[in-house]
Amino acid sequence: MAPALANDSVLEITKDPKQQALQTVDYANTRFSKLDQINAKNVKKLQVAWTFSTGVLRGHEGSPLVIGNMMYVHTPFPNNVFALNLDDGGKIVWKYEPKQDPTVIPVMCCDTVNRGLAYADNMIILHQADTTVVALDAKTGQKKWSVVNGDPKKGETNTATVLPVKDKVIVGISGGEFGVQGSVTAYNLKDGSKAWRGYSVGPDTDLLVDPEKTTEHGKPIGKDSSLKSWEGDQWKIGGGTTWGWYSYDPKLNLIYYGSGNPSTWNPKQRPGDNKWSMTIWARDPDTGVAKWVYQMTPHDEWDFDGVNEMILTDQKIDGKERPLLTHFDRNGFGYTLDRATGELLVAEKFDPVVNWATKVDMDKSSKTYGRPLVVAKYSTEQNGEDTNSQGICPAALGTKDQQPAAYSPETELFYVPTNHVCMDYEPFRVSYTAGQPYVGATLSMYPAPNSHGGMGNFIAWDGKKGKIVWSNKEQFSVWSGALATAGGIVFYGTLEGYLKAVDAKSGKELYKFKTPSGIIGNVMTYEHKGKQYVAVLSGVGGWAGIGLAAGLTNSTDGLGAVGGYAALSQYTALGGQLTVFTLPTD
Repeated sequence: MAPALANDSVLEITKDPKQQALQTVDYANTRFSKLDQINAKNVKKLQVAWTFSTGVLRGHEGSPLVIGNMMYVHTPFPNNVFALNLDDGGKIVWKYEPKQDPTVIPVMCCDTVNRGLAYADNMIILHQADTTVVALDAKTGQKKWSVVNGDPKKGETNTATVLPVKDKVIVGISGGEFGVQGSVTAYNLKDGSKAWRGYSVGPDTDLLVDPEKTTEHGKPIGKDSSLKSWEGDQWKIGGGTTWGWYSYDPKLNLIYYGSGNPSTWNPKQRPGDNKWSMTIWARDPDTGVAKWVYQMTPHDEWDFDGVNEMILTDQKIDGKERPLLTHFDRNGFGYTLDRATGELLVAEKFDPVVNWATKVDMDKSSKTYGRPLVVAKYSTEQNGEDTNSQGICPAALGTKDQQPAAYSPETELFYVPTNHVCMDYEPFRVSYTAGQPYVGATLSMYPAPNSHGGMGNFIAWDGKKGKIVWSNKEQFSVWSGALATAGGIVFYGTLEGYLKAVDAKSGKELYKFKTPSGIIGNVMTYEHKGKQYVAVLSGVGGWAGIGLAAGLTNSTDGLGAVGGYAALSQYTALGGQLTVFTLPTD
Protein backbone atom coordinates (compact mmCIF):
# COMPACT_ATOMS: atom_id res chain seq x y z
CA MET A 1 0.00 0.00 0.00
CA ALA A 2 1.33 3.46 -0.88
CA PRO A 3 2.08 5.66 2.13
CA ALA A 4 -0.61 8.20 2.92
CA LEU A 5 0.27 11.67 1.69
CA ALA A 6 -0.71 14.30 4.23
CA ASN A 7 -3.89 13.07 5.91
CA ASP A 8 -6.21 11.47 3.37
CA SER A 9 -9.42 12.71 5.03
CA VAL A 10 -8.07 16.26 5.32
CA LEU A 11 -6.75 16.29 1.75
CA GLU A 12 -10.09 15.08 0.40
CA ILE A 13 -12.04 17.83 2.17
CA THR A 14 -9.54 20.62 1.40
CA LYS A 15 -9.98 19.78 -2.30
CA ASP A 16 -13.74 20.42 -1.91
CA PRO A 17 -14.37 24.17 -1.50
CA LYS A 18 -17.90 23.48 -0.20
CA GLN A 19 -16.38 22.30 3.10
CA GLN A 20 -13.67 23.44 5.50
CA ALA A 21 -11.63 21.00 7.62
CA LEU A 22 -8.78 23.29 8.75
CA GLN A 23 -8.65 26.81 10.15
CA THR A 24 -6.11 27.61 7.45
CA VAL A 25 -8.52 26.43 4.66
CA ASP A 26 -5.71 24.30 3.18
CA TYR A 27 -2.33 22.86 4.19
CA ALA A 28 -0.59 25.76 2.42
CA ASN A 29 -2.32 28.37 4.63
CA THR A 30 -3.51 30.32 1.57
CA ARG A 31 -6.99 30.99 3.00
CA PHE A 32 -8.26 30.98 -0.61
CA SER A 33 -11.65 29.54 -1.57
CA LYS A 34 -12.54 28.39 -5.09
CA LEU A 35 -16.20 29.26 -4.48
CA ASP A 36 -17.30 32.08 -6.78
CA GLN A 37 -21.10 32.29 -6.54
CA ILE A 38 -20.57 35.40 -4.38
CA ASN A 39 -18.40 37.68 -6.54
CA ALA A 40 -17.27 41.27 -7.06
CA LYS A 41 -20.45 42.07 -9.04
CA ASN A 42 -23.06 40.75 -6.58
CA VAL A 43 -21.38 40.90 -3.15
CA LYS A 44 -23.12 44.21 -2.45
CA LYS A 45 -26.40 42.25 -2.18
CA LEU A 46 -25.19 40.06 0.73
CA GLN A 47 -27.72 39.57 3.54
CA VAL A 48 -27.67 37.91 6.93
CA ALA A 49 -29.00 34.37 6.53
CA TRP A 50 -28.84 33.28 10.18
CA THR A 51 -27.00 33.90 13.44
CA PHE A 52 -25.92 31.87 16.45
CA SER A 53 -24.95 33.05 19.94
CA THR A 54 -22.05 31.17 21.52
CA GLY A 55 -23.09 32.16 25.04
CA VAL A 56 -19.51 33.18 25.84
CA LEU A 57 -17.96 36.65 26.01
CA ARG A 58 -14.25 37.58 25.45
CA GLY A 59 -12.31 37.38 22.20
CA HIS A 60 -13.58 35.02 19.48
CA GLU A 61 -10.64 34.15 17.20
CA GLY A 62 -10.57 31.40 14.54
CA SER A 63 -13.57 30.30 12.48
CA PRO A 64 -16.19 27.54 12.26
CA LEU A 65 -15.55 24.35 10.28
CA VAL A 66 -18.05 22.77 7.87
CA ILE A 67 -18.02 19.04 7.14
CA GLY A 68 -20.93 17.81 5.01
CA ASN A 69 -24.14 19.15 6.56
CA MET A 70 -22.51 19.90 9.93
CA MET A 71 -20.94 23.12 11.19
CA TYR A 72 -18.60 23.07 14.17
CA VAL A 73 -18.29 26.25 16.25
CA HIS A 74 -15.84 26.82 19.13
CA THR A 75 -15.61 29.48 21.85
CA PRO A 76 -12.92 31.17 23.93
CA PHE A 77 -12.42 29.76 27.45
CA PRO A 78 -14.09 27.47 28.54
CA ASN A 79 -13.63 26.26 24.91
CA ASN A 80 -17.15 24.92 24.35
CA VAL A 81 -17.77 23.19 21.01
CA PHE A 82 -21.13 23.12 19.19
CA ALA A 83 -22.10 20.83 16.31
CA LEU A 84 -24.87 22.50 14.28
CA ASN A 85 -27.04 20.77 11.68
CA LEU A 86 -27.17 22.96 8.56
CA ASP A 87 -30.08 20.90 7.21
CA ASP A 88 -32.14 21.82 10.26
CA GLY A 89 -31.69 25.57 10.76
CA GLY A 90 -28.46 25.23 12.72
CA LYS A 91 -30.00 22.95 15.37
CA ILE A 92 -27.48 21.91 18.04
CA VAL A 93 -26.76 18.20 17.48
CA TRP A 94 -24.21 17.98 20.30
CA LYS A 95 -22.11 20.23 22.45
CA TYR A 96 -18.89 19.61 24.32
CA GLU A 97 -18.32 21.63 27.50
CA PRO A 98 -14.91 20.94 29.01
CA LYS A 99 -14.51 21.40 32.74
CA GLN A 100 -11.35 23.48 32.99
CA ASP A 101 -9.86 25.00 36.12
CA PRO A 102 -10.53 28.78 35.92
CA THR A 103 -7.07 29.43 37.42
CA VAL A 104 -5.79 28.97 33.85
CA ILE A 105 -7.37 32.35 32.89
CA PRO A 106 -4.86 34.64 34.66
CA VAL A 107 -2.00 32.64 33.10
CA MET A 108 -3.20 33.54 29.57
CA CYS A 109 -1.29 36.66 28.57
CA CYS A 110 -3.54 38.29 26.00
CA ASP A 111 -7.17 37.20 26.46
CA THR A 112 -8.74 33.74 26.67
CA VAL A 113 -8.90 33.24 22.90
CA ASN A 114 -8.76 29.96 21.01
CA ARG A 115 -7.92 29.82 17.29
CA GLY A 116 -10.23 26.95 16.52
CA LEU A 117 -10.81 23.32 15.74
CA ALA A 118 -9.44 20.93 13.14
CA TYR A 119 -11.04 17.88 11.51
CA ALA A 120 -9.41 14.57 10.58
CA ASP A 121 -10.47 10.91 10.41
CA ASN A 122 -14.06 11.61 11.55
CA MET A 123 -12.78 13.47 14.60
CA ILE A 124 -12.95 17.09 15.73
CA ILE A 125 -9.70 18.03 17.46
CA LEU A 126 -9.56 20.79 20.06
CA HIS A 127 -6.56 22.07 22.01
CA GLN A 128 -7.98 23.57 25.20
CA ALA A 129 -6.66 26.53 27.18
CA ASP A 130 -5.36 24.18 29.90
CA THR A 131 -3.29 22.36 27.17
CA THR A 132 -5.54 19.29 27.07
CA VAL A 133 -5.75 18.03 23.47
CA VAL A 134 -9.11 16.35 22.85
CA ALA A 135 -10.35 14.24 19.92
CA LEU A 136 -14.15 14.16 19.68
CA ASP A 137 -16.28 11.92 17.49
CA ALA A 138 -17.53 14.28 14.76
CA LYS A 139 -20.98 12.67 14.71
CA THR A 140 -21.67 12.26 18.43
CA GLY A 141 -19.25 14.56 20.26
CA GLN A 142 -18.05 11.66 22.41
CA LYS A 143 -14.44 11.90 23.56
CA LYS A 144 -12.22 9.41 21.73
CA TRP A 145 -9.01 10.37 23.53
CA SER A 146 -7.39 13.25 25.37
CA VAL A 147 -3.81 14.06 26.35
CA VAL A 148 -2.28 16.84 28.45
CA ASN A 149 0.39 18.78 26.55
CA GLY A 150 1.67 21.16 29.26
CA ASP A 151 1.33 22.49 32.80
CA PRO A 152 -0.56 25.76 33.46
CA LYS A 153 1.07 25.93 36.92
CA LYS A 154 4.34 26.62 35.06
CA GLY A 155 2.60 29.15 32.79
CA GLU A 156 2.02 26.73 29.90
CA THR A 157 -1.36 27.31 28.22
CA ASN A 158 -2.79 27.09 24.70
CA THR A 159 -4.54 29.51 22.37
CA ALA A 160 -3.73 27.90 19.01
CA THR A 161 -5.39 25.45 16.66
CA VAL A 162 -3.75 22.13 15.70
CA LEU A 163 -2.67 20.64 12.37
CA PRO A 164 -3.46 16.99 11.50
CA VAL A 165 -0.68 15.67 9.24
CA LYS A 166 -0.67 12.04 8.04
CA ASP A 167 -1.22 9.88 11.14
CA LYS A 168 -0.26 12.66 13.58
CA VAL A 169 -1.60 15.90 14.99
CA ILE A 170 0.86 18.78 15.47
CA VAL A 171 0.32 21.04 18.50
CA GLY A 172 2.15 24.01 20.00
CA ILE A 173 2.29 25.77 23.37
CA SER A 174 1.69 29.31 24.69
CA GLY A 175 3.33 31.01 27.66
CA GLY A 176 6.25 33.12 26.45
CA GLU A 177 5.32 35.78 29.02
CA PHE A 178 5.71 33.18 31.79
CA GLY A 179 9.19 31.93 30.93
CA VAL A 180 8.30 28.52 29.49
CA GLN A 181 10.54 26.53 27.14
CA GLY A 182 8.59 26.58 23.87
CA SER A 183 7.98 23.36 21.94
CA VAL A 184 6.06 21.64 19.17
CA THR A 185 4.65 18.16 19.80
CA ALA A 186 3.27 15.45 17.52
CA TYR A 187 0.65 13.07 18.92
CA ASN A 188 -0.58 9.96 17.13
CA LEU A 189 -4.07 10.65 15.73
CA LYS A 190 -5.24 7.13 16.49
CA ASP A 191 -4.87 7.22 20.28
CA GLY A 192 -3.22 10.48 21.38
CA SER A 193 0.10 8.88 22.30
CA LYS A 194 3.15 11.15 21.97
CA ALA A 195 5.28 10.63 18.84
CA TRP A 196 7.90 13.38 19.29
CA ARG A 197 8.56 16.82 20.77
CA GLY A 198 10.91 19.47 19.40
CA TYR A 199 11.85 22.45 21.56
CA SER A 200 12.68 25.93 20.26
CA VAL A 201 15.59 26.55 22.62
CA GLY A 202 18.07 24.31 24.45
CA PRO A 203 20.36 21.35 23.71
CA ASP A 204 20.41 19.72 20.25
CA THR A 205 18.63 16.64 21.62
CA ASP A 206 15.76 18.87 22.84
CA LEU A 207 15.64 20.80 19.55
CA LEU A 208 15.54 17.66 17.36
CA VAL A 209 18.22 19.07 15.06
CA ASP A 210 21.13 17.44 13.29
CA PRO A 211 24.05 19.88 13.76
CA GLU A 212 25.59 18.76 10.42
CA LYS A 213 22.40 18.56 8.34
CA THR A 214 20.01 21.16 9.80
CA THR A 215 20.88 24.43 8.05
CA GLU A 216 20.44 28.20 8.26
CA HIS A 217 21.17 30.08 5.01
CA GLY A 218 22.35 26.77 3.51
CA LYS A 219 25.06 26.21 6.14
CA PRO A 220 24.94 23.63 8.96
CA ILE A 221 23.93 25.24 12.28
CA GLY A 222 26.66 23.26 14.11
CA LYS A 223 26.77 21.72 17.57
CA ASP A 224 25.02 23.44 20.51
CA SER A 225 23.81 26.29 18.26
CA SER A 226 21.11 27.31 20.74
CA LEU A 227 23.08 26.75 23.97
CA LYS A 228 25.95 28.93 22.72
CA SER A 229 23.51 31.82 22.19
CA TRP A 230 22.22 31.91 25.78
CA GLU A 231 23.96 32.77 29.05
CA GLY A 232 24.13 29.79 31.43
CA ASP A 233 20.78 28.08 31.98
CA GLN A 234 18.65 31.05 30.89
CA TRP A 235 17.39 28.94 27.94
CA LYS A 236 15.38 26.79 30.39
CA ILE A 237 13.01 29.73 30.86
CA GLY A 238 13.81 31.12 27.42
CA GLY A 239 10.41 31.24 25.70
CA GLY A 240 10.26 30.59 21.96
CA THR A 241 6.62 29.49 22.26
CA THR A 242 4.66 28.17 19.28
CA TRP A 243 1.12 29.53 19.53
CA GLY A 244 0.72 30.50 15.88
CA TRP A 245 -0.20 28.60 12.72
CA TYR A 246 1.23 25.49 11.05
CA SER A 247 1.45 24.66 7.36
CA TYR A 248 2.50 21.52 5.52
CA ASP A 249 3.97 20.67 2.13
CA PRO A 250 3.09 17.04 1.23
CA LYS A 251 5.64 16.95 -1.63
CA LEU A 252 8.58 18.02 0.53
CA ASN A 253 7.07 16.33 3.61
CA LEU A 254 7.84 19.36 5.79
CA ILE A 255 5.79 21.30 8.34
CA TYR A 256 6.46 25.01 8.79
CA TYR A 257 5.83 27.29 11.76
CA GLY A 258 7.40 30.14 13.73
CA SER A 259 8.70 30.38 17.29
CA GLY A 260 7.94 33.35 19.52
CA ASN A 261 9.74 35.80 21.76
CA PRO A 262 12.59 34.95 24.09
CA SER A 263 11.86 35.43 27.82
CA THR A 264 12.14 37.97 29.45
CA TRP A 265 11.18 41.11 27.52
CA ASN A 266 14.21 42.75 29.15
CA PRO A 267 17.01 42.01 26.65
CA LYS A 268 19.78 42.83 29.16
CA GLN A 269 18.90 39.69 31.15
CA ARG A 270 19.57 37.32 28.24
CA PRO A 271 22.76 38.25 26.32
CA GLY A 272 23.32 36.56 22.96
CA ASP A 273 21.21 35.75 19.89
CA ASN A 274 18.77 33.61 21.95
CA LYS A 275 18.48 30.92 19.26
CA TRP A 276 16.07 29.59 18.17
CA SER A 277 13.41 31.99 19.36
CA MET A 278 11.96 34.24 16.59
CA THR A 279 12.67 31.54 14.04
CA ILE A 280 10.99 29.97 10.99
CA TRP A 281 11.22 26.17 11.34
CA ALA A 282 10.93 23.47 8.65
CA ARG A 283 10.52 20.03 10.26
CA ASP A 284 9.90 16.48 9.10
CA PRO A 285 6.47 15.56 10.57
CA ASP A 286 7.40 11.86 10.88
CA THR A 287 10.50 12.33 13.01
CA GLY A 288 10.31 15.97 14.10
CA VAL A 289 13.88 16.58 12.88
CA ALA A 290 14.43 20.12 11.58
CA LYS A 291 15.64 20.47 7.98
CA TRP A 292 16.28 24.21 8.14
CA VAL A 293 15.77 27.24 10.37
CA TYR A 294 15.93 31.01 9.89
CA GLN A 295 16.06 33.41 12.82
CA MET A 296 14.40 36.67 11.81
CA THR A 297 14.97 38.77 14.94
CA PRO A 298 18.11 37.61 16.78
CA HIS A 299 18.23 38.77 20.43
CA ASP A 300 14.75 40.27 20.25
CA GLU A 301 14.44 43.59 22.10
CA TRP A 302 10.81 44.42 21.27
CA ASP A 303 8.66 41.26 21.70
CA PHE A 304 8.35 40.68 17.94
CA ASP A 305 7.12 37.04 18.14
CA GLY A 306 7.74 35.07 14.95
CA VAL A 307 4.61 32.88 15.19
CA ASN A 308 2.61 34.27 12.25
CA GLU A 309 1.55 31.90 9.48
CA MET A 310 3.79 30.58 6.70
CA ILE A 311 1.93 30.77 3.36
CA LEU A 312 3.13 28.24 0.78
CA THR A 313 2.91 29.12 -2.92
CA ASP A 314 4.58 28.07 -6.17
CA GLN A 315 5.53 31.15 -8.17
CA LYS A 316 8.07 32.21 -10.75
CA ILE A 317 11.08 34.17 -9.56
CA ASP A 318 13.51 35.32 -12.29
CA GLY A 319 11.60 33.14 -14.76
CA LYS A 320 12.03 29.99 -12.69
CA GLU A 321 9.19 28.25 -10.81
CA ARG A 322 10.10 27.96 -7.14
CA PRO A 323 8.45 26.53 -4.03
CA LEU A 324 8.00 29.65 -1.87
CA LEU A 325 7.14 30.41 1.72
CA THR A 326 5.88 33.90 2.56
CA HIS A 327 5.70 35.16 6.14
CA PHE A 328 4.54 38.53 7.49
CA ASP A 329 6.42 38.90 10.72
CA ARG A 330 5.49 40.92 13.77
CA ASN A 331 8.78 42.80 13.25
CA GLY A 332 7.29 44.54 10.19
CA PHE A 333 9.20 42.69 7.47
CA GLY A 334 7.50 40.51 4.85
CA TYR A 335 9.77 37.56 4.07
CA THR A 336 9.81 35.25 1.06
CA LEU A 337 12.01 32.14 1.25
CA ASP A 338 12.55 29.02 -0.83
CA ARG A 339 10.69 26.52 1.35
CA ALA A 340 12.77 23.55 0.18
CA THR A 341 16.14 25.07 1.11
CA GLY A 342 15.34 27.97 3.44
CA GLU A 343 17.11 30.42 1.12
CA LEU A 344 16.08 34.00 1.86
CA LEU A 345 14.78 35.69 -1.31
CA VAL A 346 12.90 38.81 -0.16
CA ALA A 347 12.74 40.77 3.12
CA GLU A 348 10.99 44.15 2.90
CA LYS A 349 8.90 46.37 5.21
CA PHE A 350 5.16 45.87 4.75
CA ASP A 351 4.36 49.13 6.54
CA PRO A 352 6.52 52.15 5.63
CA VAL A 353 6.58 53.39 9.27
CA VAL A 354 8.70 50.43 10.48
CA ASN A 355 11.79 52.12 11.97
CA TRP A 356 13.54 49.81 14.50
CA ALA A 357 15.75 48.47 11.66
CA THR A 358 16.80 50.12 8.40
CA LYS A 359 16.60 46.86 6.44
CA VAL A 360 17.44 43.16 6.45
CA ASP A 361 20.96 42.61 5.10
CA MET A 362 20.57 40.72 1.79
CA ASP A 363 24.30 40.64 0.91
CA LYS A 364 25.26 36.96 1.00
CA SER A 365 28.95 37.79 1.50
CA SER A 366 28.21 39.97 4.55
CA LYS A 367 28.75 38.82 8.15
CA THR A 368 25.29 40.13 8.98
CA TYR A 369 23.53 38.41 6.03
CA GLY A 370 19.87 37.75 6.82
CA ARG A 371 19.95 39.91 9.95
CA PRO A 372 18.03 43.14 10.53
CA LEU A 373 20.24 46.22 10.80
CA VAL A 374 19.06 47.72 14.10
CA VAL A 375 18.74 51.48 14.61
CA ALA A 376 20.52 52.42 17.87
CA LYS A 377 17.87 55.00 18.85
CA TYR A 378 15.18 52.29 18.94
CA SER A 379 17.33 49.58 20.55
CA THR A 380 15.99 48.84 24.04
CA GLU A 381 19.21 46.85 24.64
CA GLN A 382 21.52 49.76 23.78
CA ASN A 383 19.39 52.33 25.59
CA GLY A 384 19.45 50.09 28.68
CA GLU A 385 17.28 49.09 31.61
CA ASP A 386 14.91 51.63 33.15
CA THR A 387 15.21 53.81 30.04
CA ASN A 388 12.03 54.50 28.09
CA SER A 389 12.82 54.03 24.38
CA GLN A 390 10.23 56.12 22.54
CA GLY A 391 8.67 56.06 19.09
CA ILE A 392 9.49 52.46 18.16
CA CYS A 393 7.50 51.23 15.14
CA PRO A 394 5.88 48.75 15.12
CA ALA A 395 4.65 48.22 18.68
CA ALA A 396 5.12 44.84 20.35
CA LEU A 397 1.92 43.50 18.80
CA GLY A 398 3.69 43.89 15.49
CA THR A 399 2.83 45.19 12.04
CA LYS A 400 0.79 41.99 11.99
CA ASP A 401 0.02 39.58 14.81
CA GLN A 402 -1.60 36.13 14.45
CA GLN A 403 -4.52 37.42 12.29
CA PRO A 404 -3.84 35.40 9.11
CA ALA A 405 -3.28 36.84 5.65
CA ALA A 406 -4.76 35.29 2.49
CA TYR A 407 -3.26 34.61 -0.95
CA SER A 408 -5.06 34.52 -4.28
CA PRO A 409 -3.46 32.45 -7.07
CA GLU A 410 -5.56 34.51 -9.48
CA THR A 411 -3.93 37.85 -8.62
CA GLU A 412 -0.72 36.39 -7.12
CA LEU A 413 -1.18 38.88 -4.27
CA PHE A 414 -1.24 38.46 -0.52
CA TYR A 415 -3.97 40.24 1.46
CA VAL A 416 -2.66 41.28 4.83
CA PRO A 417 -4.50 42.59 7.90
CA THR A 418 -2.07 44.96 9.62
CA ASN A 419 -1.47 47.08 12.72
CA HIS A 420 -0.28 50.65 12.18
CA VAL A 421 0.89 51.12 15.75
CA CYS A 422 4.04 52.37 17.52
CA MET A 423 5.22 52.18 21.14
CA ASP A 424 7.37 53.35 24.01
CA TYR A 425 9.22 50.45 25.69
CA GLU A 426 10.93 50.52 29.09
CA PRO A 427 12.69 47.30 30.14
CA PHE A 428 13.34 46.54 33.81
CA ARG A 429 14.95 43.71 35.81
CA VAL A 430 12.59 40.88 36.70
CA SER A 431 13.03 37.61 38.57
CA TYR A 432 11.56 34.28 37.50
CA THR A 433 8.92 32.45 39.55
CA ALA A 434 7.13 29.47 37.96
CA GLY A 435 3.59 30.37 36.95
CA GLN A 436 4.10 34.13 37.48
CA PRO A 437 4.40 36.72 34.69
CA TYR A 438 8.01 37.05 33.51
CA VAL A 439 7.79 40.14 31.34
CA GLY A 440 10.19 42.84 32.52
CA ALA A 441 9.02 45.78 30.41
CA THR A 442 6.42 48.56 30.57
CA LEU A 443 4.86 49.53 27.24
CA SER A 444 2.51 52.14 25.88
CA MET A 445 1.06 52.03 22.37
CA TYR A 446 -0.39 54.64 20.02
CA PRO A 447 -1.22 55.16 16.30
CA ALA A 448 1.78 55.65 14.00
CA PRO A 449 2.59 59.40 14.16
CA ASN A 450 2.45 61.65 11.08
CA SER A 451 0.14 59.19 9.33
CA HIS A 452 -3.57 58.79 8.67
CA GLY A 453 -4.46 58.80 12.37
CA GLY A 454 -5.79 55.27 12.39
CA MET A 455 -4.21 52.11 13.86
CA GLY A 456 -4.56 49.75 10.93
CA ASN A 457 -4.29 49.14 7.21
CA PHE A 458 -5.54 46.29 5.03
CA ILE A 459 -2.98 45.82 2.26
CA ALA A 460 -2.31 43.85 -0.90
CA TRP A 461 1.33 42.68 -1.13
CA ASP A 462 3.45 41.38 -3.97
CA GLY A 463 5.58 38.72 -2.27
CA LYS A 464 8.03 38.34 -5.16
CA LYS A 465 8.92 42.05 -5.23
CA GLY A 466 8.30 42.83 -1.58
CA LYS A 467 6.00 45.75 -2.44
CA ILE A 468 2.64 47.09 -1.25
CA VAL A 469 0.23 47.12 -4.23
CA TRP A 470 -2.62 48.92 -2.47
CA SER A 471 -3.48 49.87 1.10
CA ASN A 472 -6.82 50.65 2.77
CA LYS A 473 -6.75 52.75 5.95
CA GLU A 474 -8.60 51.50 9.04
CA GLN A 475 -9.36 53.34 12.28
CA PHE A 476 -8.28 50.38 14.41
CA SER A 477 -5.90 47.46 13.81
CA VAL A 478 -7.31 44.82 11.47
CA TRP A 479 -7.31 41.90 13.93
CA SER A 480 -9.37 39.55 11.75
CA GLY A 481 -8.14 36.90 9.33
CA ALA A 482 -8.60 37.57 5.61
CA LEU A 483 -10.29 35.28 3.08
CA ALA A 484 -9.70 35.53 -0.69
CA THR A 485 -12.09 33.84 -3.13
CA ALA A 486 -12.34 32.91 -6.80
CA GLY A 487 -15.13 35.49 -6.98
CA GLY A 488 -12.48 38.21 -7.14
CA ILE A 489 -13.15 39.46 -3.62
CA VAL A 490 -11.36 39.52 -0.28
CA PHE A 491 -13.21 39.50 3.04
CA TYR A 492 -12.00 40.72 6.42
CA GLY A 493 -13.45 42.02 9.68
CA THR A 494 -12.73 45.13 11.74
CA LEU A 495 -12.39 45.73 15.48
CA GLU A 496 -15.51 47.94 15.38
CA GLY A 497 -17.41 44.90 14.10
CA TYR A 498 -17.71 45.39 10.33
CA LEU A 499 -17.49 42.50 7.89
CA LYS A 500 -16.00 44.05 4.74
CA ALA A 501 -15.62 42.80 1.17
CA VAL A 502 -13.10 44.48 -1.13
CA ASP A 503 -12.13 44.03 -4.77
CA ALA A 504 -9.09 41.72 -4.96
CA LYS A 505 -7.41 43.77 -7.71
CA SER A 506 -8.07 47.34 -6.61
CA GLY A 507 -8.96 47.13 -2.91
CA LYS A 508 -12.17 49.08 -3.57
CA GLU A 509 -14.73 48.48 -0.80
CA LEU A 510 -17.73 46.62 -2.19
CA TYR A 511 -19.72 45.75 0.95
CA LYS A 512 -19.79 46.23 4.69
CA PHE A 513 -22.09 45.11 7.49
CA LYS A 514 -21.85 45.86 11.20
CA THR A 515 -22.03 42.71 13.34
CA PRO A 516 -22.92 42.82 17.05
CA SER A 517 -19.33 42.94 18.37
CA GLY A 518 -15.78 43.60 17.20
CA ILE A 519 -14.40 40.99 14.79
CA ILE A 520 -11.13 39.24 15.61
CA GLY A 521 -12.27 35.96 14.05
CA ASN A 522 -11.32 34.72 10.59
CA VAL A 523 -13.82 34.94 7.73
CA MET A 524 -14.76 31.56 6.17
CA THR A 525 -17.01 30.41 3.33
CA TYR A 526 -18.86 27.20 2.49
CA GLU A 527 -21.60 25.89 0.22
CA HIS A 528 -24.78 24.18 1.38
CA LYS A 529 -27.57 22.93 -0.89
CA GLY A 530 -26.10 24.80 -3.86
CA LYS A 531 -25.77 28.15 -2.09
CA GLN A 532 -22.56 29.85 -1.02
CA TYR A 533 -22.41 31.29 2.50
CA VAL A 534 -19.89 33.50 4.28
CA ALA A 535 -19.52 33.20 8.06
CA VAL A 536 -17.61 35.07 10.74
CA LEU A 537 -17.41 35.04 14.54
CA SER A 538 -17.69 38.39 16.26
CA GLY A 539 -16.69 38.91 19.88
CA VAL A 540 -14.19 41.66 20.62
CA GLY A 541 -11.03 40.79 22.55
CA GLY A 542 -7.59 39.42 21.81
CA TRP A 543 -4.52 41.51 22.60
CA ALA A 544 -5.88 44.61 20.85
CA GLY A 545 -9.26 44.31 22.57
CA ILE A 546 -8.03 43.08 25.97
CA GLY A 547 -9.12 46.29 27.71
CA LEU A 548 -12.74 45.68 26.73
CA ALA A 549 -12.57 41.90 27.13
CA ALA A 550 -11.04 41.88 30.61
CA GLY A 551 -12.33 45.22 31.91
CA LEU A 552 -8.86 46.80 32.19
CA THR A 553 -8.48 50.59 32.37
CA ASN A 554 -4.84 51.37 33.25
CA SER A 555 -3.24 52.50 29.96
CA THR A 556 -0.13 50.29 30.32
CA ASP A 557 -2.16 47.17 31.24
CA GLY A 558 -2.64 44.38 28.73
CA LEU A 559 1.09 44.64 27.94
CA GLY A 560 0.53 48.19 26.73
CA ALA A 561 -2.57 47.72 24.59
CA VAL A 562 -5.24 49.15 26.92
CA GLY A 563 -4.31 52.81 26.37
CA GLY A 564 -3.73 52.41 22.65
CA TYR A 565 -7.17 50.93 22.01
CA ALA A 566 -9.15 52.87 24.66
CA ALA A 567 -11.43 54.46 22.04
CA LEU A 568 -12.68 51.03 20.94
CA SER A 569 -15.28 51.06 23.74
CA GLN A 570 -17.09 53.87 21.89
CA TYR A 571 -17.68 51.62 18.85
CA THR A 572 -18.44 48.13 20.12
CA ALA A 573 -19.16 46.00 23.18
CA LEU A 574 -18.50 42.43 24.26
CA GLY A 575 -20.27 39.65 22.39
CA GLY A 576 -20.05 36.11 21.14
CA GLN A 577 -21.93 35.54 17.92
CA LEU A 578 -21.66 33.79 14.61
CA THR A 579 -23.14 35.72 11.68
CA VAL A 580 -23.77 33.86 8.40
CA PHE A 581 -24.34 35.75 5.13
CA THR A 582 -25.65 34.74 1.69
CA LEU A 583 -27.13 36.27 -1.44
CA PRO A 584 -30.92 36.74 -1.64
CA THR A 585 -32.75 33.98 -3.51
CA ASP A 586 -34.75 36.21 -5.88
